[in-house]
Amino acid sequence: MNMDIATGQASAQGPRQRNEDFAAVQRPAAGEEKLGWIAALADGVSGDAPIAGGGRMAAQTTVLALMRDWHGIPADWDTPAALERLIGAQNLWLAAHNRRNAQAALTTLSAVVLRGQGFTLAQVGDSRIWLVRDNAILQLTQDHALPQRDFARLTRAVGLEDALHVDFLQGELRVGDRLLLTSDGVHGVLDARQLRDLATGDDPQAAAEALVASALAAGTHDNASALLLHVRGLAEAGFDDVRAAAERLPTPGELIIGSLFDGMTLTAKVADNGIHRLLQARQPDGRLVALKMLCTVRGTDPAERAMLAHEGWLGQRLAGVEGFVAVHPVDPDASHFYLSFDWQAGRTMEQMLGTRPPLPEVIEAARQLATALGRLHRLGVIHRDIKPGNLHRGEDGQWRILDLGVALSGREPAAQRELHAGTPSYINPEQWDEPPRPADAGSDLFALGVSLYQWLTGHLPYGEIEPWQRARYRRDPRAPSRLDARVPLWLDRLLLKAVALDPKLRFETAEELLLAIERGAARPLSPQAATPLAQRDPLALWQIGLAMSVLLNALLIVWLLFLPR
Repeated sequence: MNMDIATGQASAQGPRQRNEDFAAVQRPAAGEEKLGWIAALADGVSGDAPIAGGGRMAAQTTVLALMRDWHGIPADWDTPAALERLIGAQNLWLAAHNRRNAQAALTTLSAVVLRGQGFTLAQVGDSRIWLVRDNAILQLTQDHALPQRDFARLTRAVGLEDALHVDFLQGELRVGDRLLLTSDGVHGVLDARQLRDLATGDDPQAAAEALVASALAAGTHDNASALLLHVRGLAEAGFDDVRAAAERLPTPGELIIGSLFDGMTLTAKVADNGIHRLLQARQPDGRLVALKMLCTVRGTDPAERAMLAHEGWLGQRLAGVEGFVAVHPVDPDASHFYLSFDWQAGRTMEQMLGTRPPLPEVIEAARQLATALGRLHRLGVIHRDIKPGNLHRGEDGQWRILDLGVALSGREPAAQRELHAGTPSYINPEQWDEPPRPADAGSDLFALGVSLYQWLTGHLPYGEIEPWQRARYRRDPRAPSRLDARVPLWLDRLLLKAVALDPKLRFETAEELLLAIERGAARPLSPQAATPLAQRDPLALWQIGLAMSVLLNALLIVWLLFLPR
């Protein structure tokens, strides 16, 4: 669902010799919806001031630069950081212009980005942004001005100095909200109550014109401009929305099964690993959901909260993608921060270990899971913890990949990026090297191969691995057919390729693995040669060489000392 915004704007010269206000709003084009809407109003410093004169140019170029550049930024940029970079670049350009010209080009700036289900404000100077909600009006910005009535009252302006400090504010949006941007020619003569009454009309354009007309009638001494945004529909929650909820909402305390929680009845405690809790709950309409939240002792850890928010955002991105469990958007009325998933009945692969699965079932699982990993990797996401406990087959027969808690997407918190994540027995050998190689798509494919190998044979290809046990990778895995005679030759070769010691011999992409599965016995893979000892265990090669050297030296000593000459 895309954001639905109705807009209106009006501006009048008033008693001034020229209109130095400038305002604009820009909606996203097709494919740019994730960047949201942007609106800005700038009030150029009046030409009557002794050091001013280029106010109109400063206001117009500042607003147009934002309109032009906003939808060209990467979609994963943080909103305040992106605004600061764009405004900073314009400020440096204006400051350099002012050093070369006698008449300074200076302007105030009030900008707002509507993205997902929230807004981000950027403010410099004394133009203002207001929020009209539930028949009340709130000034969201703070004036950067002294109480004088001439130019000297401004303490901040775009183009004044090379260094510019911008105020930022983020908040939630609700359907029906109105965001009003005004120059001081409007709010200087109309009080908050008048602004509220004039901004609540059904037609935003008529409301903007009424605001300007009322300011002129009230005797404004400046240009009068108003820009009104009426929120009629919200987009799906984005990363900023989920992160804001994680920072704003508390972590639930101890919860009692059978009690009510945000209108849901808690029905079962599913898991608790000391960091996260997973509970089952029933919604008022009877549907079951899974709730994931931090444990009480971790509830105030900002890094853990940021990681859970990142998982929630990723889950929302994967809504509707086959092979994953979608996360519901964070409820605006939620009392605490937690993630809500559709409940999936069924069993994980870990719960199936110890049985002899039918071969068609293993092959179908491999096909579905390779397809799901391919979709994940095409989104630029690395799971980093593929293992039987995170591979789930629902009652509908669909295999799904669970738990994106340590996944990498490019927007993960720094603490998560630096984490050596994963379960040791399923981590590819090169992640244990010194220095370790970072996890990539190949890491997920290796872990999937290990999981399928274990499910089919009952054994891990390299045995149980503990952290930093690099020496465990001293031999090639045994062929699955030697552990289970039912395994055909083509599947034997496929699994050995998936878990090969040498990364160059493994599958490079999920699509390559999927193709090998679909071809099956019709076009089996070529057999792989044994990994040379020097590559499997370089230390063993040195040990053999040392032993041979010691033996030869011992024989030489015996010959010199004891044998007749």
